[in-house]
Amino acid sequence: MTRDNAGAWRNWAGNVTARPARVRTPRSAAEVADEVTRAAADGLPVRMTGSGHSFTPTASTDGVLLNPGGLAAIRSVDAEAGLVTVEAGCPLHRLNAELHARGLSLTNMGDIQVQTVAGATQTGTHGTGRDSGSMAVQIAGLELVLADGSIVTCSADDPRAGLFDAARVGLGALGLVTAVTLRAEPLFLLTAREEPMRWSEVISRLPELTTENEHFEFFWFPHSDGCLTKRNNRSAGPARPLSRWRHWLDDEFLSNSLFGATCRLGYLAPAAIPTVNSAASRALSARTYTDAPYKVFTSPRRVRFKEQEYAVPREHLADVLGQVRDLLRRRDWRISFPIEVRVAPADDLWLSTASGRDSAYIAFHVYHPAPHEEYFRETEAIMTAVGGRPHWGKMHTRDAGYLRGAYPRFDDFVALRDKLDPERRFGNDYLRQVLGS
Repeated sequence: MTRDNAGAWRNWAGNVTARPARVRTPRSAAEVADEVTRAAADGLPVRMTGSGHSFTPTASTDGVLLNPGGLAAIRSVDAEAGLVTVEAGCPLHRLNAELHARGLSLTNMGDIQVQTVAGATQTGTHGTGRDSGSMAVQIAGLELVLADGSIVTCSADDPRAGLFDAARVGLGALGLVTAVTLRAEPLFLLTAREEPMRWSEVISRLPELTTENEHFEFFWFPHSDGCLTKRNNRSAGPARPLSRWRHWLDDEFLSNSLFGATCRLGYLAPAAIPTVNSAASRALSARTYTDAPYKVFTSPRRVRFKEQEYAVPREHLADVLGQVRDLLRRRDWRISFPIEVRVAPADDLWLSTASGRDSAYIAFHVYHPAPHEEYFRETEAIMTAVGGRPHWGKMHTRDAGYLRGAYPRFDDFVALRDKLDPERRFGNDYLRQVLGS
């Protein structure tokens, strides 16, 4: 998240800008409640940002914008119970380091760790997992400030009907999250096996790869047959981390510095992209290492991009990917970013993209200054034809009319929102789009 000299707020990708009437940095739930009460008196909406890594304007407002930087503490760690309570603005990298120092780990996480805990969970951030779901699934309790200024907590045992299952992926629409209690488990090791594979082999082996590995994902390089597969499974050890040299070469130089240079080249000379992608897929080398989970799940991502991601029923994955490949063959687009594919098991969170069904995630990226409209629109049409659900923090065009049919508990969520925030104190244009007015 950044602010320029004129007071405008921008997200990480630079595709969302807001000009709030005022910006505040509360340092406690009580101060958040005071800001909500003050906003109501002034007739202003109020939103809380995260780190700005959403590509949708989910945090945007022309009213009161709350910066979570003052709410970044780790309140408690109970290793015996496997519970950690952190404030909303705590960055994931700080949480991961603290858990590691205490001999604990989250069960699953996404592929970057720069987001805040609340921002990541409220938008449904996920990794890939055969048995383990999104970060929000690991939530054991929430502290929220409601639209009337009250501070409430909720958990699976909360008497407030549905609040916990609704608010874990709540988009900030039910209340402003000020603290999150997450389940953690004793520290374990993951062995990462990364290797290039041809498109035909990946597609033919999808059932095997997604069921025999705890965490499987792959990246397909458009305009080529090359894929990079990643299989992460628990290991008895010993730890064999990447050497500093290999980490720098693969994860900093090749994946960031060199990749950034090729993206700039592709932006200036799009005709070069198929050649670059083919060369990149052929140049990939296999590697295997064993390390702490957050060091395996997450990687640095310094090349800025725009992203659209959809969750589709897992049984449609191979067919949908085939349609995407055919689409790219027909169109004259030049896509420099790999297409990322992950999986997740069904869960029971009302607005989770995996709610009620085993899901596969397909993510489309473009270099941040490059045009995206046609590419995202036409791939979105393929996703929605099978009932795809857009990631709440990634670019999409779906509205409440579509989403009502995609989520069995959508109307329950809206009814709860009507009860908790009838004046739409936490509303903005994005929530009006996806939830209705």
